Amino acid sequence: MPFVSEKLIRFHHCDPAGIVFYPQYFVLMNELVEDWFDRRLCVPFAELHQRDRLGVPMGRVECDFLEPSKIGDVVAFELGVERLGNASILVVVTGRAGDEVRLKARLTLVFASLETRRAVRIPDDLRAAMSRDLVA
Repeated sequence: MPFVSEKLIRFHHCDPAGIVFYPQYFVLMNELVEDWFDRRLCVPFAELHQRDRLGVPMGRVECDFLEPSKIGDVVAFELGVERLGNASILVVVTGRAGDEVRLKARLTLVFASLETRRAVRIPDDLRAAMSRDLVA
């Protein structure tokens, strides 16, 4: 079962045409990753950064925008793990409003030291928690 986080589309997400301005989807997907760490992996995203001095930037993004979303829509963002590497993880994201798929994305997240700005190995306990969300 993928991790799901619902996001209300707000006025600030939209462009003058009244639909989500596409860069806002990347903000929403970053919120999804934070929610996944906090709620599913039980690793507070703030502590990961502040205490452990680890960041998880997006190293690569592929995204297909399939249908527009507008203010007031609730988009359910689903996250699954496609590949778990030594220092990176490939997650797949699907955004749906009801039965309609609004977007599909693949995000490569890189674990990095906030001190050195270099990739680091994913901690073993976190790797184990992430592996539970592997998709076929």
